Amino acid sequence: MFRRTAALIIAASLLLSACGAAEENTSENSVPASEPTTTIKEEQIDSNPTESGDGTGVTEPSMSESTATEEEPDPSEQVSVEEKVEQTYHMNENYYIKPNDETSPNKVVLLTFDDGPKEEKMINSLIDTLDKHNAKAIFFVNGYRVKSDPELLKLIHERDQIVGNHAWDHEDLKKMSNAEAAKQVIDVQKLVKDIIGEEPQFFRPPFGSGNDELKATVKKNGMLYMTWSNGSLDWDKSTKNKPEKVIQNVLDQLNPGSNILMHELPWTVEALDDLLTKLEKKGYSFVDPRAIELEAR
Repeated sequence: MFRRTAALIIAASLLLSACGAAEENTSENSVPASEPTTTIKEEQIDSNPTESGDGTGVTEPSMSESTATEEEPDPSEQVSVEEKVEQTYHMNENYYIKPNDETSPNKVVLLTFDDGPKEEKMINSLIDTLDKHNAKAIFFVNGYRVKSDPELLKLIHERDQIVGNHAWDHEDLKKMSNAEAAKQVIDVQKLVKDIIGEEPQFFRPPFGSGNDELKATVKKNGMLYMTWSNGSLDWDKSTKNKPEKVIQNVLDQLNPGSNILMHELPWTVEALDDLLTKLEKKGYSFVDPRAIELEAR
């Protein structure tokens, strides 16, 4: 009886031992099977896809990338790249630029260049000088020139200068029918908008020649109509190739608020740095065209 009992105890022990070994084996096998999966996911989460060098292109984004994305401000809340300028000046009926109140400087001039865009080298030289003096200018462009070389218009815009409308052709709009003159204005607005994404806000008629109907068309298209109050005469044969004459002509007519007419011409390019230096020495600064209200008063 004792032997039988002992045999049963031994058999039971062997059976329990076998089960324990089986469980231990199963447990050992299950750990390596789960660990690689966890390890791979953790490595993928901690890695930067651009630095992994695995060439798969399927690595999951890192936690740091996800966090950075979540913390980025909403694009609609970001400040516009384009600088917003407060309108603290206006133009009077004689085309002078005047401060709206006594808090803004009175001794300012408006710089403008007509009949472009012509040549990349000239434009860059003019803008280099403007940048040197922290000055902005209006580049009044003709539609036919813009159509011929739209990249020059982009150059003016990308270098943070202001584009103005100088009609499609450089012809006397006063001699055209109202419909023809209006087309000269509107076609430039559309072309410029197509190229740089925004319409001009300033208009100057060729030769300064216009009428009430033209002024109404300009106003309807959201622009300020202007001619000038200070002509450099750089277009006149008496001034050709004489930068010193360009400078003297401007200084002879200088008054607070002068609206200075110049052109994209080689001798004007040569004169500009010295002219702006002399204006600064006389206490003048250069009004940003964007600071001018779009309605004369």
